[in-house]
Amino acid sequence: AQRNVIVRNLPSVETLGCTSVICTDKTGTLTTNEMTAVSLVLVEKSADKKKKEYAIAEHEVEGVSYAPVGSIDGVVQSEEVKANPKGAIADVAAVCALCNDAKILGHDEAEDEATKRKKKRKKASIESMAKKFERVGEPTEAALCVLAEKLGGMSHYLDNIHPDKQGEIHLHVLPSVLANANVEEWRSSYPRQATLEFNRDRKSMSVLCSPSSSGNRKKNRLYVKGAPNLLLERCTHVKLRDGTVTKLTGPLRRAVQAKLTELATRPLRCLALAVKDKLEPSLRNFEATDDGDTTNNPLLSNPKNYRNIESGLTLVGIVGIKDPARPEVADSIRRCTDAGIRVMMITGDAKDTAVAIARDVNIFSSDDDGNNSGEVKAYEGREFFLKSRHEQLELLKSDNIVFCRAEPSDKQVLVKMLQSLQEIPAMTGDGVNDAPALQQAAIGVAMGITGTEVSKEAADMILADDNFSTIVAAVEEGRRIYSNMQAFICFLISCNIGEICAILLATVAGVPEPLTAMHLLWVNLVTDGPPATALGFNPPAPDLMDQKPRPTDEPILTKWLLTRYCLTGLYVGIATVGVFVGHYMDQGISIRHLMDWGGCGQDWVPTAITMVNGGTETGSTAAAAAAASASSATMMCEDLFQGKGRMLPQTLSLTTLVCMEMLKALSAVSVDASLLRVGPFANPWLILGVSVPFALHLLVVYSSQLGMGGLAEAFGMVPLTLDHWKSVLLWALPILIVEEVLKAVGRYLKVKEDEQAAARGQQME
Repeated sequence: AQRNVIVRNLPSVETLGCTSVICTDKTGTLTTNEMTAVSLVLVEKSADKKKKEYAIAEHEVEGVSYAPVGSIDGVVQSEEVKANPKGAIADVAAVCALCNDAKILGHDEAEDEATKRKKKRKKASIESMAKKFERVGEPTEAALCVLAEKLGGMSHYLDNIHPDKQGEIHLHVLPSVLANANVEEWRSSYPRQATLEFNRDRKSMSVLCSPSSSGNRKKNRLYVKGAPNLLLERCTHVKLRDGTVTKLTGPLRRAVQAKLTELATRPLRCLALAVKDKLEPSLRNFEATDDGDTTNNPLLSNPKNYRNIESGLTLVGIVGIKDPARPEVADSIRRCTDAGIRVMMITGDAKDTAVAIARDVNIFSSDDDGNNSGEVKAYEGREFFLKSRHEQLELLKSDNIVFCRAEPSDKQVLVKMLQSLQEIPAMTGDGVNDAPALQQAAIGVAMGITGTEVSKEAADMILADDNFSTIVAAVEEGRRIYSNMQAFICFLISCNIGEICAILLATVAGVPEPLTAMHLLWVNLVTDGPPATALGFNPPAPDLMDQKPRPTDEPILTKWLLTRYCLTGLYVGIATVGVFVGHYMDQGISIRHLMDWGGCGQDWVPTAITMVNGGTETGSTAAAAAAASASSATMMCEDLFQGKGRMLPQTLSLTTLVCMEMLKALSAVSVDASLLRVGPFANPWLILGVSVPFALHLLVVYSSQLGMGGLAEAFGMVPLTLDHWKSVLLWALPILIVEEVLKAVGRYLKVKEDEQAAARGQQME
């Protein structure tokens, strides 16, 4: 949740680490979804009045986001609409305002009178002004609302407020109502009689409105907006800027198409705007009921008729809308590439727009034209699915691919095809129609802001900020969680292997047991638990997002890791038994005698006395003890190997084991990286997880000196001297060398494995 990811299905966290393909939407995920109309294209008469030619004129629209502030190059705002209400610009404003369900809200500064008197008049640029407005409705429609405001005279109000500062205004004198003033004026003057809802076949939406400004109702008029490539097919005429209507001839149509292509490569999302005056008889004077019911009209009651109604249109203009790429997305896609994750963009936009966005966000390289001649490919949905099954599968193996003019149903088909290639796809979606694809994908990702409830219910995780970079963060988090889970489990397994090796070695060698049952419980319940838990808080490894996706069938404990931890466990067992045996040998008991400790007799008595009393007996005392009875010798042997004499070597063994396990925990801050590269202080919780159990162990070891003799007796431990600690460290510290050597071997084997995999891939190609 801290990284704006809400996981609905907990097992999906593990799957995130295996994700090999991310199929992502464009709008709102790769882009900001803050639409701004930045270009207005009109058809105008040629500058040479003698020639009957027409020019495709583009007018730059100033402004950012949803602030209805900014000039339009070559257009006298407000004045031109009023001066020529039958011109193309007036119709553009009408379509933008009427064929629209969105609106813009402005925010007044909430200040009391005292604060206002103390505060100086604020001035703000257009960019800062953007923060004072927000949309209600779809982003694309909100952008058209803003354009309608700019065309209809919002700047006229602003000029009256502060005419001497172009591009600057006083925020505290701008009423919120002005944010939507012109749009509301259009809508009140031209009430809507019917709505021809958008669908994916027509890719257009239109409204039937009737002028009523004079009080007498006039004939209805159709206002249409839609995808240029389809709407142009239904346009027969074009309205010039001066209001003249002319046929949309072949050359003129091609000129418009060329301009659309140029706009798409910038990249701009284009919408064609059109009107229709010559309506069918049943629509000319149609008037909706109070509740908006249109079922009484045979044409409007059946959506199949909408395409015919929206034919014979007059093109009035084209709007280029900028939906800028999120600045952080390009770096996130680069990280995906480094992590071996392919990114596929699936969008409903035109091919040129999709290719341009793909370049902006690093899906395509800057020198790739997306013409399918290089490694990177872009296809329209219909174009892709017309290919053979074999060709489709081969194309899906491409490093990067873009699908444009795609339908929601295409997503599920693509997911199934990717899964047939043994890929682990993550799929994004926000609509009701995306739900099947979200359920089909290994990881279904719904949008938290724009997503429908149906899509959220179908998804495995939800992006709280609708941002592609959050998906990459989730993948990294999934890999980190898996890596930490692996470190946690492997640490406990390696500790248990070490304890088992210690018991087995002692049993096989025939020496006394270096650890009691109480000692094993102490290690497993007290000293192993906190470090293992702390390993769950390990930071991501430096090369975590440079690794290829993990196969789904790869076990947590791989063959190499099992071999590695068996080797470290073997050393732990040797060191635990070694310090135990070494202590006896330092006291004069040979390994042969120690392995035959059950046969201890009268000839062992001098050594036994020395051991029982901590090696402080003088030679005369030992000589006197040699004359002791056989029964006394037997009692001393039992004390040497089973009683007080064994407490010191067992304390050495347990302390050495605890030290080695603490050092192994510090080394486990990264499963593969060297301790010199990722130090233990990268995880402060691990330092705490090691310090606390080690402090508790010291408390038990020195409890007899702290007045808690009962605790020492219960655990069978005695205090250690400085010389004893030297022996402990001499046996414990080499575990770090063993770990580092085995980590280096593991890294080498991984590099070799990657090289072999790359070679196999090249051979298959």
